[in-house]
Amino acid sequence: MSRRSAAMTADIDAQLQTHLLRDDGDEDVCLATYRPSTGSDRTSAVLRRVILPRDGERLVHGNASFTGDYLLRGAAEAAADGCGLAMLHSHPGGRGWQSMSGPDHDAEQSYARLAHTITGKPLIGFTLGGRDGGWSMRNWTPEGRPEWAESVRVVGDCLRVTWNDRLCPPPQLQKTQDRTVSAWGERIQADLARLWFLVVGAGSVGLDVALRLAASGVRHVAVMDFDGVYVVNLDRLIGATRLDVLLCRSKVEVALRLMRAAATAASPDLQSLEMSVCTSEGLAAALDYDVIVSCVDRPWPRAALNGIAYADLIPVVDGGIGIDAFDDGDGMRNATWRSHVVRPGRPCLSCNGQLDLGDVQLDKQGLLDDPRYLAAAGRNGQARQNVAALSASVSASLLAQVVSLVAAPGGRGEPGPLRYTLSAHWLEHVDATTREGCAFEHVTAAGDRRHTLTGPHAAATETAAARAVARRQLRVRAAAALARLSDRLATAARAFATFGGL
Repeated sequence: MSRRSAAMTADIDAQLQTHLLRDDGDEDVCLATYRPSTGSDRTSAVLRRVILPRDGERLVHGNASFTGDYLLRGAAEAAADGCGLAMLHSHPGGRGWQSMSGPDHDAEQSYARLAHTITGKPLIGFTLGGRDGGWSMRNWTPEGRPEWAESVRVVGDCLRVTWNDRLCPPPQLQKTQDRTVSAWGERIQADLARLWFLVVGAGSVGLDVALRLAASGVRHVAVMDFDGVYVVNLDRLIGATRLDVLLCRSKVEVALRLMRAAATAASPDLQSLEMSVCTSEGLAAALDYDVIVSCVDRPWPRAALNGIAYADLIPVVDGGIGIDAFDDGDGMRNATWRSHVVRPGRPCLSCNGQLDLGDVQLDKQGLLDDPRYLAAAGRNGQARQNVAALSASVSASLLAQVVSLVAAPGGRGEPGPLRYTLSAHWLEHVDATTREGCAFEHVTAAGDRRHTLTGPHAAATETAAARAVARRQLRVRAAAALARLSDRLATAARAFATFGGL
């Protein structure tokens, strides 16, 4: 069975809590619509709209009940919008993930088949714990069987996640994490460690971000990139070697090796995804994650990630660097790096000036790498300057956004778009707002009805094919055999050290 989760915006959460948590302490109930967001291994129900009861459609009497007319109205409205139906009720004295009482179970089960018949989608049940605002969720099969989710996330200034401890138990703390836990306590560490992080782009910035997440005790970290390691990368890919270049290794292979060495979780689940997020396969893989860190510098993948931040309620922490060198190549005029969290309630990458939507189609067609097109259009192409000393500043800025989103230091969440200007040593909040009619904000919680930006990615296909051909060369195969022998010896040495208690 695939993993299940649910998500809602902070605005939806506030609307539901206002209705469901009554001043008299009684339970209450309401309906909402949702859209499925289907990944490779996880299906999320993203809440789209609350349908509050009208007079006479529900009765509050300690427990709460509702009329069949209310359910039929809600199901009809959900079906008209291409949505499924969610039933939500409160446990005013509850905390964290809630189980169902007998009446709760019977009520939801009795309507599961009807809701599925009208909407064509499973009935989703939610329970709100009144003591801490925690949510629990289950998916009802048409046969009337509940399938429990692993988590419910609320996306706002902070990412607030309620975990099903039975499916995702809190990880056991390790001695290697003592300093980390001392910074924010066991509760935040348990929440952080259970999040599924995806780093898209395994270059100098993405590699550093992935390593530090793994070192912080995060159990599920994946890196996605289709490119390989070349000599020109070695001044920025800290930990990559000339042997990696000789063996034609991909960036994600190197990242996986280094993450395994850095990981402090008891049973780390680290993944390398050698693919492009611009393809349907890559996008589906991205939907399995709770937080995405975007470390790409191309308009097409940034547009794809920008879309799912709104449609699928997966916060995307994005950033980048621009270096302005003098035309004669003698000196640096300036360097600027930015970081921001892309989510409902914050301006999208297009609105904050970090994505030119006109370039997306050009990138799809490969024209941004075509010298003839660039010359004819009077464009200079993509700026590629970067140095290790400054890429570390970008990764630090992205990680600060991640910590602000997840740990909320001082009770404050992520700060909005930030920009640092090196020449003036000036950090500023960027005054960016969502444009009226923003196409991405408009499809918030669209789920599988998101704008389709994926397609065949020629550069990814060609790069993978060229790497496969290069790996068949005799010198590469011989070097690979020696590397495997060296790896086995290193593994044996680590096992010996562990056995010896080192």
